[in-house]
Amino acid sequence: MKITAEGVVPLARQVPSPNSDERPPAEAVTLIVLHNISLPPGEFGGDEICRLFANTLDCDAHPYFANLKGIKVSAHFLVCRGGELIQFVPCARRAWHAGQSCWQGRQRCNDFSIGIEIEGADETPYTDMQYETLAVLVRALCSHYPVRDVVGHSDISPGRKSDPGPAFDWPKFRRMISMG
Repeated sequence: MKITAEGVVPLARQVPSPNSDERPPAEAVTLIVLHNISLPPGEFGGDEICRLFANTLDCDAHPYFANLKGIKVSAHFLVCRGGELIQFVPCARRAWHAGQSCWQGRQRCNDFSIGIEIEGADETPYTDMQYETLAVLVRALCSHYPVRDVVGHSDISPGRKSDPGPAFDWPKFRRMISMG
């Protein structure tokens, strides 16, 4: 999988998000953070995630969306249930995915991480197609950037976040990214 100098994956569908900014000067990408997301919670397949990250979500369209009014979030990538890859923010930029976070004593994980959302929910098994797309993407990112760790949102925001959740098969995923 090709990654441009700006951190764009040409094979991914591009849906630009305004919810990003410049990384701190000379900050290297050393961390990949895996998340899950579904909107409304537990429902898959709509365009609500893309709309949330593009700031075009109709917050009156579903009762849950009222909680999201005014929120400005994004991720670098989304891996959909069928394996489709969507990119919202070039990897050279800082996406707003981790919030208050800390990894190995370093605060503000958005500064040095790439955020990958996986369409899902904590207790819902992920699809084989998602694992396949995710593994190819992560291997490419690790070849392009000096990534040292791949972790869950729960690892950098313990007690505050639980994703990608107990349904995420870490042993399977680790085997897949070590192949190649």
